[in-house]
Amino acid sequence: MANHKSAKKRIKTNEKKHLENKASISALKTLTKKVLSEKNKESAEKTLKEAVAAFDKSAAKGRIHKNNAARKKSTLTKHVNNLA
Repeated sequence: MANHKSAKKRIKTNEKKHLENKASISALKTLTKKVLSEKNKESAEKTLKEAVAAFDKSAAKGRIHKNNAARKKSTLTKHVNNLA
């Protein structure tokens, strides 16, 4: 266990950030599933727009790597473009 005041504070802040990051990544997974489950192209494009914005935001904040975000955005875009 931490003995110094600063170390105790660091434990609290790390836990807080961990929960924020976990929630953000969970939201990304949910958006991905939402886009992939869409059958209608118009509604899929709307949810794709939301997902792309969320991936960009997470990559900018460093929660996920920018190449990871780019790869997932590309996959989702290909899926939406192949819908009839």
